[in-house]
Amino acid sequence: MPDSPTQRALAYLREHHVMSLATSGDEGMWAAAVFYASDAFELYFLSSASTRHAINIEGNARVCATIQEDYRSWRDIKGIQLAGHAVRLQGAQRSAAIQCYERKFPFVREVPGMARELASALQRVSWYRVIPDRVAFVDNSLGFGHRDEISLASQPEQPVR
Repeated sequence: MPDSPTQRALAYLREHHVMSLATSGDEGMWAAAVFYASDAFELYFLSSASTRHAINIEGNARVCATIQEDYRSWRDIKGIQLAGHAVRLQGAQRSAAIQCYERKFPFVREVPGMARELASALQRVSWYRVIPDRVAFVDNSLGFGHRDEISLASQPEQPVR
């Protein structure tokens, strides 16, 4: 098992697939579940530019997200909480996001036998990157409500109570 809260949080990101993304726009707050791939604490996802969360991001880049399982016991609860901003990617950044996503989700690659509908849909979507400025790792196995604030700079990690 990884030792530091940062290592545990990064392992958790690699092991999970869906984040709940919260955005805010003219119609108020909104949350959507999206598949993600990660590069350290930066998260990549794809979506139609016409979705409410994508429209919200275009008008207000500030986002929050959580990544967790559906636990049955409070003692088992673990997960990521983050705040930051999201951007729609173009050009080389879009290509890098697709490569990161394909490493986690190989079905995205155009391979023989892949449904034409899926291949066509993937060509039309927009790609986004979530850049956090705050990340916390919740781990109730270490005590009720235990949260470690993850340093995204070179500052030491500090438990958040």
